[in-house]
Amino acid sequence: MSIKTTTATTLALALGTAVSLTSLPATAADMEKCFGVSLKGQNDCKAGPGTTCAGTAKKDHQGNAFKMVPAGTCTEMESTTSPTGMGQLEAFEEKMS
Repeated sequence: MSIKTTTATTLALALGTAVSLTSLPATAADMEKCFGVSLKGQNDCKAGPGTTCAGTAKKDHQGNAFKMVPAGTCTEMESTTSPTGMGQLEAFEEKMS
């Protein structure tokens, strides 16, 4: 095998590995529940009393409905109903607008 072929093969393998690592889905450990950031009908499971599971939030930014988001990002997301104006790690009573 020539040096050019070996270099090209090594580069192709390295690029293939890099691409496959960046396209891996996030694991459950890399995600957290974020309350008050989902839109109407777009929440993940459990949206409090009167709802059953995913897609049952009755309104945008419902305080007892969550969306799974990358860990560490929840409290940086906007929520128009939360006491702080940001996503919450636990369900909350919505502030009056």
